[in-house]
Formats: sequence, structure tokens, C-alpha cells
Amino acid sequence: MSFIADSADVSERARLGEGTKIWHLAQVREDAVLGANCIVGRGAYVGTGVQIGENTKIQNYALVYEPARLGRGVFIGPAVVLTNDTYPRSVSPDGTLKSAEDWTPVGVTVEDGASIGARAVCVAPVRIGRWATVAAGAVVTKDVPDFALVAGVPARRIGWVGEAGQPLADDGGGRFSCPATGRTYIEEHGALRAEGRATDREQA
Repeated sequence: MSFIADSADVSERARLGEGTKIWHLAQVREDAVLGANCIVGRGAYVGTGVQIGENTKIQNYALVYEPARLGRGVFIGPAVVLTNDTYPRSVSPDGTLKSAEDWTPVGVTVEDGASIGARAVCVAPVRIGRWATVAAGAVVTKDVPDFALVAGVPARRIGWVGEAGQPLADDGGGRFSCPATGRTYIEEHGALRAEGRATDREQA
């Protein structure tokens, strides 16, 4: 069963997976789909039709605007914003108030295992790659590669991270290793890929 706090606002048309928890003052809109064992923190917002994979955490006051798509095991930190309007305006050139029919939402995609730090902003349309980490306060305006660690305004890659989230050690020759799991990685043409299978430590 899922859990919904009394003060949360969850549409009857939203679909919540087994074990998912929606906390105080959070809002989950129509046709949003959340997988099993997700957590939506206090005051967070999940827009209409947003897709969220299992074991994802959305921390307090984060704003996930439609049509965002989040993979499995994603971490969205406190007060993160995933935008959905490339050219935002309240009014049209003639001064009339814009309606939903006057613009087309564009979404942010966050792939499996990625983490976005507190108060970061991801400006749609961008893709945050698998197991990537966006540092707190960053403003992401370009796609983030798998395993990349990005920071700053605008965000730039400052290193690589592994599945454990820790920065990888540069072993030279385009090879990197995780100090937490011992897993090794290879950098080729600006991209990183894991080498071989996970170690016993990583699987544990």
C-alpha cells in the first residue's frame, strides 16, 4: 500500500506504486505515475503526467514540472526545479494573458541512479545521464553525460562519479576507479563507461 499524508494533495488520477509515500503539503497532479517505494517530501510538486521510476526520492519543496521523466533510483534534492518552458512569458506579444494552449511544455529527463543537489535548476529540455551528479546550486543548460559530476552556473563537468556517488580517482591513461566500491571505469571520447562487472563490495 502507498501512504498519503492528510495535508497532501494527490489527484485521484495519479498512480502510486506499492510502498510510495507522499508527505505533508506535497502535490501530485493528474496522470502522474510513480513507481514502487518512492518518496515525495513536504511541499514538493509533481506535475501532470510526470513519469517517475521506482525507489526515487523527491525532497522537500522540489518542483518537478511536466513532462519530466525520472528513471529508477533518482535523487531530487531540496528545492530543486525541473523547468518546462523554453521561452517563458506570462503574456503574448499583444499583452493578453497566455493560456495552456499558447505554449508547448518541454521536459527534463533524469536517467537511472542520477542525483540532483539542493536548489539546482535544470532548464528544459536537458537530459541528466545515468548515475550523474549535479552539484547543489548548479544551473544545468546542457545535457549531462552518464557518470558526470557537474557544478556551477552554467554547470560544467568537473569530474566523474561512480554508482556510489563518490568522485572517481584518476588512475591515468583514461582509467578511473571508485574508492568506495573498487569498480573501474574507462573514459573514451568524453564519455565514461564501467568496466566489467561490479565488485563484491558494490553488490553488497
